[in-house]
Parts: sequence; C-alpha cells; structure tokens
Amino acid sequence: MSKKVVLGFSGGLDTTFCVKYLSEDQGYEVHSIIVDTGGFSAEELARIEAHAYSLGVKSHKTVNAVKSYYDSILKYLIYGNVLKNNTYPLSVSAERLSQALHIADHVQELNADAVAHGSTGAGNDQVRFDMIFHIMIPGVEIITPIRDLKLSREAEIEYLKGKGVDMNFAKAAYSINKGLWGTSVGGKETLSSKGILPEEAWPTQMTKTGSEEVKLSFEKGELRKVNDHAFSHPSEAIQYLQTLAGPYGIGRDIHVGDTIIGIKGRVGFEAAAPMVILKAHHALEKHVLTKWQLNWKDQLAQFYGNWLHEGQILDPVMRDIESYLETSQRNVTGDVFVQLQPYRFQIIGIESQFDLMNSKFGKYGEMNTGFTGEDVRGFSRIFGNQTMMYHLVKTDNETK
Repeated sequence: MSKKVVLGFSGGLDTTFCVKYLSEDQGYEVHSIIVDTGGFSAEELARIEAHAYSLGVKSHKTVNAVKSYYDSILKYLIYGNVLKNNTYPLSVSAERLSQALHIADHVQELNADAVAHGSTGAGNDQVRFDMIFHIMIPGVEIITPIRDLKLSREAEIEYLKGKGVDMNFAKAAYSINKGLWGTSVGGKETLSSKGILPEEAWPTQMTKTGSEEVKLSFEKGELRKVNDHAFSHPSEAIQYLQTLAGPYGIGRDIHVGDTIIGIKGRVGFEAAAPMVILKAHHALEKHVLTKWQLNWKDQLAQFYGNWLHEGQILDPVMRDIESYLETSQRNVTGDVFVQLQPYRFQIIGIESQFDLMNSKFGKYGEMNTGFTGEDVRGFSRIFGNQTMMYHLVKTDNETK
C-alpha cells in the first residue's frame, strides 16, 4: 500500500511539480489541500481543484480559513497596531502560519505518513511550515522537493513537460501573493537595495481621484461598521474597506526586513485596508487608553509581531500576550473618521464615550478645571525631588 502524503497545494509551478514527483517518482498517494486566507475567488479555487485532480491527486480539500485566520491571528495584530519595522503589516507571514496549522490538521485527519510543501531553501516560509509541522505533527516526515533537489524553475518546467503536464509555464513579471491582510509583490525592482515598483506592477490600480471620508466604528478594538454599514464578522469589514481604499492606491510600500535565516530582503506590498485600520485603531487608542497602557502595549506588541514573523505562533508566551492585548481593548470603542485621497489618507478625529480628552477635566494648553496652579507648583517640586537630590550630591562631591 502506498504511503499517504498531504501536500499544501497552490496550483503554481512548484506545487504542481511536487504532485508529479511525489506520486509518480516516489510512489506516494498524494492528498492536496489549499487553505484560503482571503486570497482566492470561488472560480480560482475551482480551477485549482480541477488542476489538482488532473495531476493525479487522490483527494483535494479546500479550507475556507478567512474567519478563523482573523480570529486566531489578525485581531491581535490590530489590537497591537503591529507593523514590522514600522512599515509592514505582516501580510504573508501571518497567513502562512494559519495555512500550516490547517495542513497539520488535515495530516491528522487522514493519518498520513508524510506532509509536503513547495517552499524553496531561500525564504521564510520553509521555516514557518517546518516548525509548525514539527510541533503539531511530530514524527511525521516533512518532504520538500524543491528545497531538497535545489531545482531551478527551468528544471521544473522541463520535468513537467516530460510528464505531459499542460499548464501556463510563462512566468509573470511579478510574483503576487494575495490575502485578507494585504498583497505582497515581488519583482526585479525588489531584488536589489534600490528600486520602486512601477504603477502597472500593483495588483490594484489607482482609479479613484478626489477624496472621500469614511467612518470606521470599533467595538472593543474590532472593526464592526464602515460608514454605518454593519458586518457579521470583522473579516467582512476588512474586505469592504479594501474596496473603498484600494482604488486610491493607498497602502503601497516597500518593506526591507531581516529574514528568519539571517539575510535581508525587500518586497513590495499593498495593504490599503490594513494600513487604514491600524492607524485608525491606534488613533482611537490614544484617546481612550492611559499612557502606561499605551506604553506597555507598544512593547508587548512589538515582541508579538516579531515572534509571529519568526513563525513562533505556538509559543505559549503568545497566548499570554494575547490575553493582555484582549483586556486592553475593553474601552477601545468609538468612531474614527478618515479622509481617503490618492496614495494617502488622513485621520480626521474620533468620537468615543470613553474619550479621555474630555473638557470636564480641562483643555490642553488653555485651562484646567480639575486642579489649581498651586497644585501643579507643589507637584512639580515633589515629582523631581529625587533627581534634584542626585544632582545636589553630585555637585557637592565634584567640588571636594
């Protein structure tokens, strides 16, 4: 009896090669799975399934993971206002972890002997997939044909043509990976330290001019309404906002980052909805949280984002930080008003019942109603008391 292998399958060149190599050259019974984290239409998923069966897989499974992806990962990135290197919303890195976890579940469902993915030996995804498989399905063999055979694209094409595979082998000028939390774009301009992607390379073209104002309504840190249009799940609000902000060309940038394996790399991305949501959410937090809540949130969120990028979503410390982030959102409720314009957006302001910028307590730079000038005079003296003592002692000792 043939051994079973579960293959994470996107339908592209690498995973197409994996099906043929594993089934015909290695004798495995191949079961393919695609995990949709918001990057595929129903028509695309149907074409991918048909392609898998045409290659000879024993079974194919499509997992709609959009809502679970948000619930388990994305909402915490929003709570933490997470931007890798103050730039990148972790679009691809976050979704790979969701995909790996669902693939591991399918391995257990089928009681498979092995799991396979199409990662090369050059990037972050190989580490993310491998590590989660080692943790979730220990002892299951991990097979990575593209990495292990050190195959070039040309060698894969030659192999598949020899197997009679009929598919479009023409390589697009740009490598695009689309998901709920943004789209990555790689091309010749991102291979070196200088260069910007041309207008035609961006998947969402800039078709809107002028400006428009949108209202984002948050409830305990989660986006629930856009322009008073309510959604049953925040993932739907994200998708809707993308249709409003994307055509302005908002959220385009180049991320320069350190890979898990130690090299630096550049990648383009467009993430209109994520960037607007993160900045709007942060603006609301600055009004409703205390300075020490904001301070500790920033520190924990930075670690959370970096550790997530490294593939460490299963580290128990991540659950601890998520608990903190969750409780920090209890008053993050209100409306944020955002003006959208070509290639940029601006936060206009917020309205919230929890707004700490409340005229009952005084107006910044004008007058206070909760304390007197004498209160501040005494406070200022006491607040700097120990530092004053330090400098007096320091001065006395220097003059001796």
